Amino acid sequence: MRAESVPPGLHRPTPPAPAGPPTGQDWVFEAIGTRWTVTTDVPLDDGARALVTAELARIDTRWSRFRPDSRVAEMSRRAGCYPIDPADRPLLDWYRRLYDATGGSVTPLVGVTLADAGYDAQYSLVPRETVRPVPDWDAVLIDHGDHLQLREPVLLDVGAAGKGFAVDRVADIVDGYCDEWIVDAGGDMVFSARAQPVRVALEHPLDPAKAIGLTALRGGSVCASAGNRRAWAGWHHIVDPHTTAPAREVLASWAVAPSALIADGLATALFFVPADTLRARLNQPFGHLVVRGTGAVDHAAFETLELFT
Repeated sequence: MRAESVPPGLHRPTPPAPAGPPTGQDWVFEAIGTRWTVTTDVPLDDGARALVTAELARIDTRWSRFRPDSRVAEMSRRAGCYPIDPADRPLLDWYRRLYDATGGSVTPLVGVTLADAGYDAQYSLVPRETVRPVPDWDAVLIDHGDHLQLREPVLLDVGAAGKGFAVDRVADIVDGYCDEWIVDAGGDMVFSARAQPVRVALEHPLDPAKAIGLTALRGGSVCASAGNRRAWAGWHHIVDPHTTAPAREVLASWAVAPSALIADGLATALFFVPADTLRARLNQPFGHLVVRGTGAVDHAAFETLELFT
């Protein structure tokens, strides 16, 4: 599963370990289209690393729209019933909640629109003359819990929350081997509970060399979304299904929540729905920071947040 919503990176203000085998307590590697850093209080052994690698490979073969042998690719070729791994149930359940809370603005059915716009398996980055609209969930999908029934072939894209889901799955494995850890996948981060907070720099959406601010977390997750890292020919990857065009009002968003799955999905939802409305509709507490195209900044419920002027 290649990462769809690569955020305006959230980086701890310490130099990353070099790519390759674990060095000390950092394990740095590439998977599902992004760079991972797993930081632990004790080095992870070969068994732990093998479990992480296997789980990320499983997620990729199920949910990538960029590889022809994935289950998602098969769904794009034929209708029918497809089994859903129990481990993946939270991803689909969260997507359905986001879909309902945003009036269909956050949807896994945006894949065909992104592909037509040029963000396809070949990375052509050349929009077609006609970009197909995003179908309605209930028109094409029936969720039976242990399987999805497709009324017609459909190209799914789980980029709005899929990377956060993968981060949580890795964190669940790592948590069985050490007490204190950080899992960072291209800036989507989740932390074990800790006494000393971890300071995180929030990348400026208009200048990757700068930070717009700092936050500090004692646990949970912080994820972000922005249109500046996946942009081409007037498009970016955060598409409004109602207009079949990129969302323009928001430049970047961050969400702080108990898990990366929740935070990642909320960061995308904030492009379409105000934070207070999402809190009420989802009954989900979370912190947020939104930078709008006008330059206005909206934030609330961060444990700590220092914005630079």
